[in-house]
Amino acid sequence: LGLAVALFGLNLALSFHNLWPTPWVTTRHELSVEVAGLVLLLASAGELGRWPSRAMLRWLAVLAVLFTIARYMEVTAPALYGRRINLFWDARHLPHVFAMLIDVMPGWQVWMIAAGLVALLAGLYLAARRLFGLLVGSLADARLRRFTLVLTGSLVVAYMAGLLHPQLRTLHWFSLPVTVTYAQQAGFVYRAVTGDTTLDTESNPLPPSDLMRLGGADVLVLFLESYGATTLDSEAHAHALADARKTLNRAIVQNGYRVVSARVRSPTFGGGSWLAHSSFLSGIEIADNQQYQLLLTRQRRTLVQRFATRGYRTVGLMPGLKRAWPEGAFYGYDKIYDAETLDYPGPAFGWWRIPDQFALARFDALEVRAPRRAPLMTVMTTISSHAPFRPMPPYLADWQALLGAQPYPAVDAAEGPQGGEESSMDADYVAAIGYGLTYVAGYLKHRGDDELVLVVIGDHQPPARVSGPDASWDVPVHVVAGNVELIDALKAGGFSEGLIPPPTALGPMHQLAARFLRVFDGSSGTAGLANSRDTESAAPSATRLQSRVDVAGAVTRR
Repeated sequence: LGLAVALFGLNLALSFHNLWPTPWVTTRHELSVEVAGLVLLLASAGELGRWPSRAMLRWLAVLAVLFTIARYMEVTAPALYGRRINLFWDARHLPHVFAMLIDVMPGWQVWMIAAGLVALLAGLYLAARRLFGLLVGSLADARLRRFTLVLTGSLVVAYMAGLLHPQLRTLHWFSLPVTVTYAQQAGFVYRAVTGDTTLDTESNPLPPSDLMRLGGADVLVLFLESYGATTLDSEAHAHALADARKTLNRAIVQNGYRVVSARVRSPTFGGGSWLAHSSFLSGIEIADNQQYQLLLTRQRRTLVQRFATRGYRTVGLMPGLKRAWPEGAFYGYDKIYDAETLDYPGPAFGWWRIPDQFALARFDALEVRAPRRAPLMTVMTTISSHAPFRPMPPYLADWQALLGAQPYPAVDAAEGPQGGEESSMDADYVAAIGYGLTYVAGYLKHRGDDELVLVVIGDHQPPARVSGPDASWDVPVHVVAGNVELIDALKAGGFSEGLIPPPTALGPMHQLAARFLRVFDGSSGTAGLANSRDTESAAPSATRLQSRVDVAGAVTRR
């Protein structure tokens, strides 16, 4: 009985699976080749009269706990986030996660969680130590020991045979070895420490563009956090967002704009928004943090710099940025509006505090309404629709009132919003994206009949718990503009009229900036800069562009 309990318990620790899409686990009828191999070694050592010491049993218990943790991360992370864990890089964000928990949770809850984790680890260790004790005690019986030798030896041979001859299909009896997980993580660490130089950031530069097809219009690139293809592919999500899309479409039409849409494939899933941002702005696919850190050390013309060289004032609008960001110099912004610069006086909406609508309103007042300014190229990284998608700020129709001393008077500034009654993550996600589409519609109304090219891009799909199993990595892209020639050029390049894009992605996100630069180039197609709200000829439009660009000389670049 002791042998059976020990073998079952140790095997269970390294062969459980995720109960999708929760943090809980379930069992399957699979075997761990690592447990079989370890027991084979212990039984063989017993045959030679070399029994493990108590100290060795304690170390084996510690090893079992580490392997159990690795197994949990391996099977749970894809279910919750849609991607695997990279210990080297993801661990760097743990202090920020802990800071967020301390900031938004009552102290007693933080202590309860900490105590629970300590108790869980201690319980795992004690259980593992007890199982190894039962195992060694059972192996002292010669008949049980020899039976165990035959059993575990046969399993190891079956596993090796399956590796050498996949047609035998014996690998289906076994779970993925945890040692593979640790080997992969070690590889990540090695490449990070040694400075992997396989990323050639000098290749495939973003093409130059005279931007004349824009006609001097402001360009606002708005990365809508967690806006993924699930909002189109999931019938429930699409239905729940139908009204928000109608509101946005109505604002587009009423203000003299048109909209075209497409899909692109994000380099990340369920998180890691900065990978999507850097991929788009650099024109290189940045799929992990190692590539991201390497990119920031290189000299490369970004999309921001392409606009700067044509007289645009370039602005980064980043309400979620709470700390110094010196690496932001890589992109070449003239001005970055972070959480401190935006000076938000209202109640905090979750850990990120600042509602996207307020950030957009503050930017509009400081930059768009500035007298005698250069045309603006702005990249906004939104944050209100970040997981866990609550609490959600209300949308305020009066944009000017947002800039007063109490931008959200209906919310208790002392306590802040608490998110209300319990709701599902699906419902919270839909509400968050609906809020995003609504304030985008409101901003179009706020600007009115103005020269603007608005590009709305989803940075990645929401976590797999929301997007579902086997979801694509596609995200929607919408371009809103009044320039007829620009819209037609985008349609010729694969975009579709309206807010619903075709089901097939144009390609990876990092190719999108080059596509835009070619479309924006006045020499790339039909001459003239026709605009649905402007009947001027091509020549006056070019003159208007030059008059706005000339103002850029007054801008002091950082």
